[in-house]
Amino acid sequence: MSEENSVQVEEIVEDVTPDQVTDPVVTLTNDLQRLQAEYANYRKRVERDRLVAHEMAIGAVLTELLALLDDVDRAEQHDELTGGFKAVADQLNSITSRIGLEKYGTEGEAFDPQIHEALMHDTSAQVSVPTASKILQPGYKYKERILRPARVAVTDPAGE
Repeated sequence: MSEENSVQVEEIVEDVTPDQVTDPVVTLTNDLQRLQAEYANYRKRVERDRLVAHEMAIGAVLTELLALLDDVDRAEQHDELTGGFKAVADQLNSITSRIGLEKYGTEGEAFDPQIHEALMHDTSAQVSVPTASKILQPGYKYKERILRPARVAVTDPAGE
C-alpha cells in the first residue's frame, strides 16, 4: 500500500514539474497581452469619464440659462417680443434646442413625481388619475437628465 502511494506521488511530481518550467517567450507574451488589455480598459474608462464630464459641463451651462429662457417665454406670452429682441429670442431657443435642451410639461398629462414638482393640489371628478392640470413653470431636460422639474398644479380624482 505504501508503494502505491509513493508511485502516485512521483507521478504527480513529474506532472507538475514540466508545467512550472515555462518558455520565457510565452511568459512575456502573456504579460504583454495583459498590459494591452489593461491599457484598452483604461482608455475606455478615460473616454467614458471625459464624455460624462462634457455632458455635466453642458448641463451646468444650460441650467444657468433656464432663468433667461423663462423670461423670454414670459415676454413672448405677453407679446412683448418684437423686432430685434424676437430674433435674439428665436436664435437662443434654436441654439439650446440644437444642443439638446428639451422643454417638457403639458397640461392634462398624468402627474409623475419623477419629472413634476407639485406646487398646488385640487380635486375634481373629471380626472381618474392625478393630473398636471396647469403648468406653472415648464421643466427642462438634457439627454434624459432632468435639469429642472416641471412645476405644476395637480388635480387629484375626487373621492380619494
